[in-house]
Amino acid sequence: MNDPKAFLRRLFAAAVAAADPAKVLPPFLPKGHKGRTLVLGCGKASAAMAAAVEAAWDGPLEGLVVTRYGHAVPCRRIEIAEAAHPVPDQAGVDAARRILALAQGAGADDLVLALISGGGSALLTLPAAGLTLADKQAVNRGLLACGAAIGEMNCLRKHLSAIKGGRLAAAAHPARVVTLVISDVPGDDPATISSGPTAADPTTSAEALEILTRYGIDAAPAVRRHLESPASETPKPGDPRLAGSELHLIARPQASLEAAAALARQAGITPVILGDALEGEARELGKAMAGIALQVRRHGQPVKAPAVLLSGGETTVTLKGKGRGGRNAECLLGLGLALDGAAGIWGLAADTDGIDGSEDNAGALLGPDSLARARAAGRDPRADLAGNDAWGFFDAVGDLLVTGPTKTNVNDFRAVFVA
Repeated sequence: MNDPKAFLRRLFAAAVAAADPAKVLPPFLPKGHKGRTLVLGCGKASAAMAAAVEAAWDGPLEGLVVTRYGHAVPCRRIEIAEAAHPVPDQAGVDAARRILALAQGAGADDLVLALISGGGSALLTLPAAGLTLADKQAVNRGLLACGAAIGEMNCLRKHLSAIKGGRLAAAAHPARVVTLVISDVPGDDPATISSGPTAADPTTSAEALEILTRYGIDAAPAVRRHLESPASETPKPGDPRLAGSELHLIARPQASLEAAAALARQAGITPVILGDALEGEARELGKAMAGIALQVRRHGQPVKAPAVLLSGGETTVTLKGKGRGGRNAECLLGLGLALDGAAGIWGLAADTDGIDGSEDNAGALLGPDSLARARAAGRDPRADLAGNDAWGFFDAVGDLLVTGPTKTNVNDFRAVFVA
C-alpha cells in the first residue's frame, strides 16, 4: 500500500456515496393518490432528498424542508429553508412552524411525503406551549456537553417539542403520510432519527424528566413543569392518527460500511466490520480500537494483516476543556495516544455529513508519525485530549479531513488500516 491515507479517503468516499439521496431515494417513492403531493422534511440530507424527489417525481409537487446552513441544494418546486445545528435558532423555529401548518392543511386525498435525516432534532425546533426557544437552546447545550447518548438526547427533545415525537404525522391526519428516512443513529430506530417527527414514540415524559435530572442539565423551571404535565406526552404506538402512516429506511450506516468493505476487498485488503452502532465516550472507543489493531498487527487476530477495521455509530464527548474538538477527531486522538506511534497502523474517523461537531472538517486522519509530528510542532497530545482540542492537534499536523457538506448523513465512519 503506497498511500494508506489515500486508501482511507477512498473508503470514506465509498461510504458517503452509498447514502447519496439521488441513488437511494427514487425506488421508494410511492405511487397512486388523488390529491396534492406535499413534501415536508428536516435534516442535513433533506435538501438533497428533496432534489432527488423533484428529479424522479412525475407530477405536481409543493412543500418545505429545513436543512443546516450550507447544506442547501437548489430546488424548483420544494422550498428549502436553512437553520442552525446543533443548537437551534429562530430560523429553525420559523421553518418548523410553517411545516406544521402545511401538515395541518393536508386533506384526506393528499399525500404527505416526509423526508427525514439526521440533524432534524435541532433544525426542526418548535417549542411546546409554555416553552421558549431560549429554553430549548439551554437544554440542547446541556445535552451536547454532558455525554448523553443520542437516544437519551432525543427522548428529552421530543417531549419538549410541538412537532417531533410523532406530532407531525398526527397533524397531517387524515392524509396519507409516507416517510423516507436516512438513518444516522445506532440501531436505525425511526423514533430516534431526528426525534421521529412522523414516528410513534414509545418513550415517556417520565423518562425525559429522569434524563434531565440524571445528567444535571440546567433547565428553566418551565421545562421541568412541562415534563411533569400530561401535555408533554407524545403520540404512542397504536395512536389512530398514525395508523395510515408508513415509513421506509432508505439508507443506513451498515450499508455504507458494506460499501467500504467491498472497496477494501477489491484492493486486496481484508475488511472487518466491528459494528454499525458503536457508542460511548469517543476517546475510550479510540483506545479500544487501538487494542484490536495491535492484536491484528502482532498476532494476526481476528484476521491477518493487511486488514482494515470498519465501524460506525455515534460516540459522545463529555466536555471538560475549551478546545475545538469534534467527536471523530477526539476518537482518533484517543486511538493515536493508545497506539503511541506503533508502526504500520493508520486511521480515519469522520462524520458522513462532512461536519464533525461545529467545525469545518469532516474528521481527521492519523498515521504512525502523527504524534511525533505534532510534538515537533509544539503540541502536547495528552493536553490536547484533556482539553477537548483534537481539532487543534490535527490542524497542527495538516491531517484534518475537509470535504465540505456531503448532503447526506449516516453517522460516523471509522476505518483503521493495519498494513
